[in-house]
Amino acid sequence: MSMELILAELRSLPGVLELAPQPGSEHPELSWGDHFFYYAPDGAVPQNRQPYATIVTKDYPDDTASRLSDPDRWRLNIHTGPRLFTELVGSAPEDIDAETVDYGETDVFLPHPLYGAYGWVAVVNPGERTTARTIAALRDAHDADRQRVERRRASGS
Repeated sequence: MSMELILAELRSLPGVLELAPQPGSEHPELSWGDHFFYYAPDGAVPQNRQPYATIVTKDYPDDTASRLSDPDRWRLNIHTGPRLFTELVGSAPEDIDAETVDYGETDVFLPHPLYGAYGWVAVVNPGERTTARTIAALRDAHDADRQRVERRRASGS
């Protein structure tokens, strides 16, 4: 599955806001070329919550295990929560032994190298094995973010 197909799928979701820092923007140079997705129908980047999905195209100083500095590698990250995380990865977030995970393996659901304990999964270069489930997980993450936003609005917080 190409990054463009995933981007098209994410962009088609109602109320989605994509933050895609580019050269010359006010965002840190390290983030240029990456993508961050929120449910934000008002078009404003949320200041009080994390995105529900990201696409990263390079290693970050504290996040090199996926080997994204190698050619033609990128990683999709999805906040799934513990139930879906367990379904996709095969173990609960608290049961992952980070020492045994090959975070650079492609086209498989893995715990996120840094945020797996918080219910984030990662897929390096999603492909044939993960395509259908990846799209469903992205839709679930989008819907969960929408529900959080709507609950906060309803409660006035």
